[in-house]
Amino acid sequence: QVQLVESGGGLVQAGGSLRLSCAASGSIFRINTMGWYRQAPGKQRELVATITSGGFTNYVDSVKGRFTISRDNAKNWVYLQMNSLKPEDTAVYYCNANVPISPLRESTYWGQGTQVTVSS
Repeated sequence: QVQLVESGGGLVQAGGSLRLSCAASGSIFRINTMGWYRQAPGKQRELVATITSGGFTNYVDSVKGRFTISRDNAKNWVYLQMNSLKPEDTAVYYCNANVPISPLRESTYWGQGTQVTVSS
């Protein structure tokens, strides 16, 4: 079993910055892709950014150039540096990790979420 715990959310003014962190713990031999997702009120959860174990990254268009995802494979942490925040970035942000359970199968784990609120 794997547990994910996010931290770093809060209230910030538009144009400000926040850094989210997520720590993975438990029975972990390896984590494949890790990522950040968000869900705003009344909307579906959407992908924000992902990063593979090799460091390849992917971002939703709306955050490109403003957000940076990174990870520490030795510590099983993933981070999301968010700059130039906009009110539309307001959401609950969730950490996600994909852990291999066989050569062709993964289990997906989620954190409990951390609130990010950007005021205008």
